[in-house]
Amino acid sequence: MTVKERIKSVLAIIGRLLNECLSFMVFTLLDFLDFVLCYVYKVADFCIEAEWKPCYCCSSKEVITSSGKILVSEPGESKIVRLTSSKLQLEEISDTLYTRPSLLSDVSKSTVTRSLSRRIKRRRGGVRSTFTVNSTIVEMLQGRIGGQQTLPIPRWSDCDCKTCTSWTSDSKETLFVKVDGARDNVREDVVFIHGFISSSAFWTETVYPNFSKSAKSKYRLIAVDLLGFGRSPKPTDSLYTLREHLEMIERSVVEAYKVKSFHIVAHSLGCILALALAVKHPGSVKSLTLLAPPYFPTPKGEQATQYMMRRVAPRRLWPLIAFGASIACWYEHISRTICLVICKQHRIWEFLAKLLTRNRIRTYLMEGFFLHTHNAAWHTLHNIICGTAGKIEWYLEEVKNRLKCDITIFHGKDDELIPVECSYNVQAKIPRAHLKVVENKDHLTIVVGRQKAFARELEGIWKNASG
Repeated sequence: MTVKERIKSVLAIIGRLLNECLSFMVFTLLDFLDFVLCYVYKVADFCIEAEWKPCYCCSSKEVITSSGKILVSEPGESKIVRLTSSKLQLEEISDTLYTRPSLLSDVSKSTVTRSLSRRIKRRRGGVRSTFTVNSTIVEMLQGRIGGQQTLPIPRWSDCDCKTCTSWTSDSKETLFVKVDGARDNVREDVVFIHGFISSSAFWTETVYPNFSKSAKSKYRLIAVDLLGFGRSPKPTDSLYTLREHLEMIERSVVEAYKVKSFHIVAHSLGCILALALAVKHPGSVKSLTLLAPPYFPTPKGEQATQYMMRRVAPRRLWPLIAFGASIACWYEHISRTICLVICKQHRIWEFLAKLLTRNRIRTYLMEGFFLHTHNAAWHTLHNIICGTAGKIEWYLEEVKNRLKCDITIFHGKDDELIPVECSYNVQAKIPRAHLKVVENKDHLTIVVGRQKAFARELEGIWKNASG
């Protein structure tokens, strides 16, 4: 090793140690701030809405149900059975919603006790089973029991502008969908699924305008705003589980547009939904294109959900994108405050952005970042990214064994949020998948900035799949 290499190695070690030390101090302060904000929001919710609103950091983990109507999972499983007005539905929730280890959370949970624990016993073949559920989830779902639907009114800390609440006026039960391309004599459909804190504009403002006339005459392009994001519904009582997201995509796209067979293009968190959709409709998928899929194989002995949370949100100051992910994932009330400042005031931020840039830049990425609620972002992040960590290997096995279509993976080599190793992990599970690592591109610029090239690559994938 040369002297120069030794110096670099020493500086790297010092940098890592400094990052760890500063991160420990900063995140300890953030733990305390989130603890304080918990009670600030409780008081604010009570004063403004005349009701104590549930949160995960102070609720007991061993609490169950209201009137014996919501049954929950057996110990060790993050599932609850939800009784609606017509049927029982199985919801799958991530334990990371209410188990995020920190010094203050451990202290608060030992001092702030709630006498909400009850027990329900039901007979299943003559055997009695005990069920438990997090009290916050019970409180959120109470409004759906027996058909008593919670009114689709935004909370005081959510935006109530026309863009954010238009879906409530006519009781829409479908997602916002942007369709382009072929209208008559549609040969094939393409479904685009965006990532976390984004919208259909991630596709419609980038690759849509860059598809060739030939492609637009053959393919019907369908980009969807996921539940809770963009211009889609943002129900306040939803847990934004995998089942809810999938059902809404099926209702809004597959059923509404009578889609029989289709190509899928998905980015980041959307890759998980794409895999689940492909597994559910294995004979209908003609090609599967994944961009930056978040797949970290869980080491033996580790709990999948907690391991995924630590990988995606490592509680580090650097890189900055990891710091942002850590804030969003670990701090329920700080992230709510950020939504209060940014999302509720999105019209002001959009105006300032256009004013400062003299309207020279398109603000579609900002709009995708603004148009969601804290409830939607918080639950989707935990229930989809973290909650499916134990399932994704099964999805990949199913895709490998049951899907006959072409599978293509794109990943930016400089992606610091979802490192390129994730795509190599996917390729290791599905050897026939074609992986393209794009130099000098990150989590967003894998599409943004190279949209023309990416549009041509997609056209080539669809053409090969059809041939």
